[in-house]
Amino acid sequence: MTHSAGASHQDWVERARALVPTLQERWPRADELRRVPEETIADFREAGFFRMLQPKHWGGFEVDPKTFFDVQMTIAKGCPSSAWVLGVIGVHAWQLALFEEAAQNDVWSEDSSTLISSSYAPTGKIEKVEGGYKVSGRWSFSSGCDHARWVFLGGFAPVPDGSPPDMRTFLLPRSDYRIDDNWHVVGLKATGSKDIAVEGAFVPEHRTHKLIDGFRCKSPGNRLNTSSLYRLPFGQIFVRSVSSTAIGIAEGALETFITAAAQRIAAGDQAKVAADPGVQQVSAEAAAVIDELKLVLYRNMDELSDFAARAEEPPLQRRVRFRFDSSNAADRACQLVSRLFNASGGRVLFLGNPLLRYWLDVNASRAHYANNPDKPARNFGGVQLKMKNVDFFI
Repeated sequence: MTHSAGASHQDWVERARALVPTLQERWPRADELRRVPEETIADFREAGFFRMLQPKHWGGFEVDPKTFFDVQMTIAKGCPSSAWVLGVIGVHAWQLALFEEAAQNDVWSEDSSTLISSSYAPTGKIEKVEGGYKVSGRWSFSSGCDHARWVFLGGFAPVPDGSPPDMRTFLLPRSDYRIDDNWHVVGLKATGSKDIAVEGAFVPEHRTHKLIDGFRCKSPGNRLNTSSLYRLPFGQIFVRSVSSTAIGIAEGALETFITAAAQRIAAGDQAKVAADPGVQQVSAEAAAVIDELKLVLYRNMDELSDFAARAEEPPLQRRVRFRFDSSNAADRACQLVSRLFNASGGRVLFLGNPLLRYWLDVNASRAHYANNPDKPARNFGGVQLKMKNVDFFI
């Protein structure tokens, strides 16, 4: 692994930028494989990307989340699927730091480079048994699961009648689940987001993490991992791990669009496409939107980090706003890439055209539940209007 202790924000981003040409070359093969190639996973390990949010106690670097998301956005210009997998798996190292120390030992004591995939939707059956839980069922969309030896699965722990719901993340080793290879899709093809099937696996109590602890920014793992990084709200970090790729896709699409438009001659009248006022306008507006989306991301992470440094919970009003900002970023990136796509002429329809691939992938990213802005917008608006918050994944 490349020595990364003390690396600056720019060092990390430059490391990601250096990989972009290679990832662009691998993109078609990655789509054919329907998973990120092993060479790319090896490159990410060598660069230290999977350890960026991992605790120093386990050989990680505890970088500022802004830096991690900037790396993710940069990687997305080279291969959106690779950026998606980096985002979600990289954040899992951060979440494992919130678990009991015993769970961290289970995963990292023998190999601190071990990776974890996930599927958080509570679609399985959870039964309380002595010492823990019996877990069964099927979970979908476990991105990067082929490269992981453990998985996070969402579920509701049984509670007495009348008690509040107890949603948790359950941590299972590879021997306790089966991967169903059903990822045949039109966008983000290489994420390998396959189904996870579990048949009556036992999960000890210490391998669970309560959503409410992540919401309150007070998790069992804070006793071992004392950095303020691990006092950030779980929901805020997770949603950015799936929306930041969309911003990077938009930036890659704009660069591709500009390169093509600067060289094209219109078939109809032989005019330079770069002289077209519509092309000039969409280029300018796209650049402004990307800049805005990044600045909002940086501002939100800075504000959350300031609260964490003071050991304070961020106010509810800011959290619902930031949750909306994250989903809105994915939606606006999707709209932006569609504008570039529609301004690119008929050649964009050919398979292999990079702008077509960006368009398919950004639409796939928008399909993620966390990237749909409808409910976060209604909740944000409702809270502003003095109504009760209805979203605790914030």
